[in-house]
Amino acid sequence: MSAQLAAAWAPVPGPLAQFGLRAMTVQDLDAVLAIELRAYPFPWSRGNFIDSLAAGYGAFVWHDSLGQLQGYFLAMKGVDELHLLNITVRPEYQGRGLARLMLDGLSHWARAQGAQQIWLEVRQSNARARQVYARYGFTEVGLRRAYYPAVGGQREDAIVMNLAVPQ
Repeated sequence: MSAQLAAAWAPVPGPLAQFGLRAMTVQDLDAVLAIELRAYPFPWSRGNFIDSLAAGYGAFVWHDSLGQLQGYFLAMKGVDELHLLNITVRPEYQGRGLARLMLDGLSHWARAQGAQQIWLEVRQSNARARQVYARYGFTEVGLRRAYYPAVGGQREDAIVMNLAVPQ
């Protein structure tokens, strides 16, 4: 993505600062990819992130008080809805409430976009993430068979979850 496009892209200036979030930029990608590679056996590529930024998807990062990037999320707008594409917390920061804080930011951004629903897919085997989403209020509403790549060339099912955006 060009520097001009990265500088011009700002989905909603400033409203997520109250959650410690700011818009992701191309300059964040080295740190984002370092987390992505550690967090997932099948991580997104740099190209996936660049394409998401270029498409204008909502992409936000969270830094700790020392300025270290500790988490991020990306969401795609649709008609009256958002689709959460990726939410990741640095592995050693997991279990500290950062995912919930980022979900609060996502919900706030969803309201600002006029979204009434948030959708996501999560690996069926990812019990920890499913618990986080369920505690936040997401409900399991469907199954996508063989959605995710898995070890040995196999495929893993995804659980589809939905949240009505509180207005």
